[in-house]
Amino acid sequence: MPYLSNIIFAIILILAVGYFAKNVKKLIRNIKLGKDTDRTDNKSQRWKNMAMIALGQSKMVRRPVSGFLHVIVYVGFVIINLEVLEIILDGLFGTHRIGLAVLPVSVYGFFIGTFEILACLVFVSVIIFWMRRNVIKLARFWKSEMTSWPKNDGNFILYFEMVLMSLFLIMNATDLQFQVLNSGNTISQFIAPWFSGFPESTSHVIERGAWWLHIIGILVFLNYLYFSKHLHILLAFPNTFYGNLKPKGQMTNVDAVTNEVMMMMDPNADPFAAPAEGTEDDVPEKFGASDVQDLNWVQLLNAYTCTECGRCTSECPANQTGKKLSPRKIMMDTRDRLEEVGKNIDANNGEFKEDGKQLLDDYITKEELWACTSCNACVESCPVSIDPLSIILEMRRYLVMEQSAAPTELNNMMTNIENNGAPWPYNQMDRLNWKNE
Repeated sequence: MPYLSNIIFAIILILAVGYFAKNVKKLIRNIKLGKDTDRTDNKSQRWKNMAMIALGQSKMVRRPVSGFLHVIVYVGFVIINLEVLEIILDGLFGTHRIGLAVLPVSVYGFFIGTFEILACLVFVSVIIFWMRRNVIKLARFWKSEMTSWPKNDGNFILYFEMVLMSLFLIMNATDLQFQVLNSGNTISQFIAPWFSGFPESTSHVIERGAWWLHIIGILVFLNYLYFSKHLHILLAFPNTFYGNLKPKGQMTNVDAVTNEVMMMMDPNADPFAAPAEGTEDDVPEKFGASDVQDLNWVQLLNAYTCTECGRCTSECPANQTGKKLSPRKIMMDTRDRLEEVGKNIDANNGEFKEDGKQLLDDYITKEELWACTSCNACVESCPVSIDPLSIILEMRRYLVMEQSAAPTELNNMMTNIENNGAPWPYNQMDRLNWKNE
């Protein structure tokens, strides 16, 4: 059958795209388990943030070496994959380099030549990244939370990129018709002599094999993303768009608590008066967060977007002084628990069945939460606008307001403020004596 290869290609493409769409649907479902929050304000700034941070990589280049290499890999991989469009069309219609049928040879050669140069640069950059991880062993890649899977995941993706770039160049180098054009073979012309001693039929088999492995590899890579930290390739764009625009360090308040405090400070307020109509609905069912369903959907999006690069942890003063806190672990734990909840829902016909576990204690310990200094270093250093601090503060809020489980020092301070109007254990009459000393 002359069209058998086209049919096989179409089946593989449909299965790969279908599986990817299924996982995207599951991803969106899991993110929507979070509470609603409005992030539609100041859209012009949000679009600017997405363009500058996600597309422009502005926060990545703050560390010049890794930032520059990441830009090469990012730009190269995205642009080279424009070639995937031609490969898909060739696979579906049985053509060979359909781009030559619609573009002048010089224009087509310019594009393919650019792709080849970028493929070579990506390959070199990926090797350097691999060496930084496995030979130099940068400390942030070897923290305690970087267990076997996170460490292997980082290497797997580097191997993927090495193989895909190699297959692209080998495909071009063994395509004799393309080499005869002498246009666009900027890098592959130097690889072609490696295969010059092979019969033409053998070169054709190698070219077809590289072609098939290249497109199948890309489809496998696409579906691998859901299970990998490299999901940020897709999610960095919505994550930076919906990022927090409030000034760094500005805490969020619970309206019900704010209203209560305002009433207490109002000398004309009647504390025994019935609540105004509709205000009872403003009181949350639970203060703070003990599990992923208590967080808002942007925080859950943050968890899935985490690149596990460790910049947040390397900047964290608590972590630097030996405390258990690692902002990267906070995000990894949140994602892992969210995945566990999602699998629970899948196994129980769309309903969550209580499993006796939660994010607090089973994943994130109280010691980690109270080690945080709320300095915002992790938020500032994240290259894709993730906010680990917001999750830490919500879980602290739960501990304080729902369980009265603040550390002794904090409980003493709040008791002193309540009784003495100051954080020190002096009576009201002596609270200002310190200024005379």
